[in-house]
Order: sequence, then structure tokens, then C-alpha cells
Amino acid sequence: MLTIPVYNPAGEKTGEVAIDPADYGGEVNKQLLHDVVLMHLAARRVGTVNTRGRADVAGSGKKLFRQKGTGNARAGSKRTNKRRGGGVAFARRNRDYRYSMPKKAVRSAIRMALLSKFQDGQALVLEGLEIHDVPKTKLVARALKNLPRTDLDPTETASKPDESKADARLRTLAGRRVLIGLAGQNPVWYRSARNIEGVKIAPVHEFNTYDILKQRYLVLTREALDALNAKTKADSAGHDGSQAGGEEN
Repeated sequence: MLTIPVYNPAGEKTGEVAIDPADYGGEVNKQLLHDVVLMHLAARRVGTVNTRGRADVAGSGKKLFRQKGTGNARAGSKRTNKRRGGGVAFARRNRDYRYSMPKKAVRSAIRMALLSKFQDGQALVLEGLEIHDVPKTKLVARALKNLPRTDLDPTETASKPDESKADARLRTLAGRRVLIGLAGQNPVWYRSARNIEGVKIAPVHEFNTYDILKQRYLVLTREALDALNAKTKADSAGHDGSQAGGEEN
């Protein structure tokens, strides 16, 4: 069993949550993670490049002059790439780089990416941060300044009496790449965290392998962890027939 620490907004550890690795695939297949990440990167490519080839430029296709007897080098159409105003050789065209992988493989990769965060100590649970009707970016930013980097040695995270605030901040999540997971769509939470540098916030059912691995730390609310456990159990059992997360689109 793996344990995930639970913290309050003040950065105080209030408990731990047990996670069964079997619910998240049991082991991490790095090759599968690599393949799925490449799929996402390919889908993000903009294939709007376009150059004009010989068939696209103006000009006659007639041979400029006869092949022999002129003393000049042999020449064909004026639209060749060798001449000024001619078309580009091997012209690039608009294309879509997107491709898809089997849904079961994609879902398995999501579980493995989450498992890697749990195993590496880069995940924690945040409870007690209440944001209701009005967005409060200051509250989220303050919590990240208080939450410790869970992948550091405990002796490194201990406060020292003679250190500066800048040194103490290096041991917190402030300024780090953080993925905040919510149980569901929450516009107030989203607007509270979207302007913080390095922070990405999304419901757990929209998690994808690329975002999980790109963001170094994973912060989940208590409700989000429960929803994530339920979803991963359903996916691993093969009973998830409706929502498969943002990766399948």
C-alpha cells in the first residue's frame, strides 16, 4: 500500500491516505507512457504550413527552348524551383498530425501516470481550503506557499531559524508546476487558480497522461481523490463506458 500525506492550507500535516497500487495498474510501463505522450504532442501540432509548388505558381509549362543546339544548359518549364519565381521543391502542405491509440491503452496510461506520482512522493491531498461564491486567487497562492515539496527528504523540509524567506520558499510548491485536481467542474476554483504561474487546474475526469507527467506535483482535494479512486477502479475493471477522460478526444 502507498500513503499520500494530507495537509491543510497552513501547510500542516493532518493525516495520510492509503492507496492500493493495484487500482492504478500495479506497475509503471514507461514505454506506454512515452507512446501516449507522443500521441498528445502530435495532436497539439499545428499543421497549417503551406508552400507553393510547381503546380501552384503562375507560368507556362512549355519548355523554354529546345534541348540541343542553343549552347545553353538544357531547361524545362519556367516554374521549376531552379528559377526565380518558380515553385518550391517538395512543397509542404496542410496536414493533421493527430492520431489515436486504443482507448484501453490510453486509460491504462492515465492510471500509470498517477501511480508514478504516488510512488515518487509528488502527490498530496489538500483539505480545508474553502472557496465558495467568489474566486480567491490569494487563498490558493497562499496555500501553495505553505504546502511542502513532498519529494524532498524530511530533513530538508524542516524549517531553520536562521534562513531567509526565499530559502524557505524553495521547499514549498510556490512557483512549481502543479496540477490541482477537483472532483468536478468548479468555475470558482478554476478562476481562483488559473492565473497562478505554473498551475493547471482540472477535474479528475479530464486528466490526461501528458498533463499529469508535465506538472511535477499533483494536489488533490479529498473529494477529488475519492472520485479518482472510483474512476480508476471502474476503468481497471473495464466497466467505464461513458467518460474516458480528455485523452480519448
